[in-house]
Amino acid sequence: MRIGDAAAAAGTTPRALRFYEQRGLLPPAVRTTSGQRQYTADEVALVRVIRELLSLGLTVEDLRSRADRLPLLVAEPPPRCASDDQAVRDSRPGAFVEVVDRRLAALDAEIDRLSHLRASLARRAYGAR
Repeated sequence: MRIGDAAAAAGTTPRALRFYEQRGLLPPAVRTTSGQRQYTADEVALVRVIRELLSLGLTVEDLRSRADRLPLLVAEPPPRCASDDQAVRDSRPGAFVEVVDRRLAALDAEIDRLSHLRASLARRAYGAR
């Protein structure tokens, strides 16, 4: 399918597909003889996974560091990111566990920072409460 149809099917824009390709999250699109990008249903499913992971707080750089593993997350049902078996972690999406741990730590730090900021503002505005 062409880029517009693929973008619509994935719930995004053609510009986002080009961006994901430029950043290495998507493999370079196959092109028609006229130069138009062509996408498969698997690539549309991959874009949906990318969008979901981005919506969960991971960054493009987080995903880029594991771009070769992204297609593994397209499976139905999607596998867990963490696994107790190291061999599975090395060859399956478990390799995302370090990325997820880093992002969770960053989110925890931001929550802590915002909680302190809120408490400081409340004290400043309303006094001790």
